[in-house]
Amino acid sequence: MSANLGSALPEAVRALAEADFASVAQRFSGAGFAVSLPAPGILTVKAATLDPSRASVLVSVGVHGDETGPLEMVAWLIEALSRTPRELAVDLMLCVGNIDAIAQGKRFIDADLNRMFRADRGTLAGTAEAARADALIDATCAFFEGAGPQRWHLDLHTAIRPSHYPMFAIVPEIIPDAPRKALIDWLGQAAIGAVIMNPKSVGTYSYYSSEHHGAAGSTVELGRVGTLGQNDLSQFADASTALDRLLRGQPGLAARAAPHVFATARQVIKLSDAFSMSVGRETWNFTPMKKGDVIATDGETVYRVEHDEELVVFPNPDVRVGLRAGLMVTRIG
Repeated sequence: MSANLGSALPEAVRALAEADFASVAQRFSGAGFAVSLPAPGILTVKAATLDPSRASVLVSVGVHGDETGPLEMVAWLIEALSRTPRELAVDLMLCVGNIDAIAQGKRFIDADLNRMFRADRGTLAGTAEAARADALIDATCAFFEGAGPQRWHLDLHTAIRPSHYPMFAIVPEIIPDAPRKALIDWLGQAAIGAVIMNPKSVGTYSYYSSEHHGAAGSTVELGRVGTLGQNDLSQFADASTALDRLLRGQPGLAARAAPHVFATARQVIKLSDAFSMSVGRETWNFTPMKKGDVIATDGETVYRVEHDEELVVFPNPDVRVGLRAGLMVTRIG
């Protein structure tokens, strides 16, 4: 066990953090499921015989190694479900993303794993995260091959900075209307306050599964980054209940409120090392800016607010050149 994970962690949390699926896999296998471990940190549990009416649900956590809250939440949920394994009503793929970064308590080893799900990786092609993304892509292809039309991918994260919407999600616009509505309804049940519609991939895992495998995929931000074993799991209660009911095939509970929906106004791309943002690293997600305000400058390129009001999400001037340094959104619903 890594010293960074600590010996005081509850066994279910330690096991998932270290991608140790032995006990959980044995319980599902003993209940008659087809269980496989296609790569480190990946578990698939499928019905023994192919059933196209059965939903296929991919749940990923730890794509960023310092985002530990969802990992703890899912650890307890899967542990409990494996104790009554026949109640699993979907085909399930559980993925622990960046195992090495989790062990070291770091966000990543060489580069952001959640920018690697694309064909062109440029100078990042030789990184540890590029190799890990290849393993995840191979397992994802195998999981969805032959699956029925109900396909989900919930990629669970926590945000680096505070947010005016503590829980929010990014949803690819390419998802067809019916599964997109089902996904947004589920996000409401999970107490997600805001949904950002994303028109273009920046190499994220959830966009990849939506684009290439027809999944209703979403990057779900569940509060703030925390220390493994010290997260306040009460903040994840609604999300945990919603996910548990999805996996057990139970009807969703009524959402307290429908999420506010935002369109992407523009992605602010860092073009060179001359890039500079007008908002600081302490800026909260969904901070409003007014028409004409300068968002960022990059040499002769100036990013300005073009609508009466736009809100800034994920401002981060420290990303590598060529990556997204911020997202500007407008409310549409």
